[in-house]
Amino acid sequence: MSSLWFFDDVNLFKVLCPHKFKNYKKDHSFDAYKKQDYIYFEQDFANKVYLIEKGKVKIGYYNEDGVEVVKAILTKGELFGETAILGDDTREEFAQSVDNATSICPVGVDTMHDLMRDNQTFSFKVYKVIGFKLKKLERRLQLLLFKDAKTRLLEFLHELCTDYGYDCDKTGDRVVNHPYTQKDIASLIGTSRPTLNVLLNELRDENVLEFKRKEIRIYKKSA
Repeated sequence: MSSLWFFDDVNLFKVLCPHKFKNYKKDHSFDAYKKQDYIYFEQDFANKVYLIEKGKVKIGYYNEDGVEVVKAILTKGELFGETAILGDDTREEFAQSVDNATSICPVGVDTMHDLMRDNQTFSFKVYKVIGFKLKKLERRLQLLLFKDAKTRLLEFLHELCTDYGYDCDKTGDRVVNHPYTQKDIASLIGTSRPTLNVLLNELRDENVLEFKRKEIRIYKKSA
């Protein structure tokens, strides 16, 4: 994935938040959300984009059977609701806080368009992140449709290695310090939490990895 659109670990909040621009700072504020609070619902009017200052946000929708489908779980520095920039009038998904202290920077579409028009570098970064997210979502949907649960987990672990991993100097293992709970990971790969736990234990027994609450160590021979 890193070969498609790579941000060199850029925190988009630091780059895109209007609070960083002198002309917009005085009119800028942050919104606070508790766990399970909704930022917006499906079919809501789309007139803003959002940047996460801190916390986590779940993006998803409900299928025809009323089952929740999780598209992404976003963390500090990430952007969501960005299709409003491209002209979408209504939301096709919901956005929900999954932390008790989530802080969101809402940006009006008109403000975002002004910033993009006046700053070519800023505009490029916005379109870059939209392109990256679309490709990432497309790949995840392909995995959900055509791969078994273990393959989906292995692909997700590879993605975590790219996004959050580093090489241990002593062992050469790939260490991943990530922001997800097991429930988050299960939702993202389209399986249940008990099934995820079984798969992780299988990989541990196969000497592929070791896992703790917020850390996964993938052994050098498997990384």
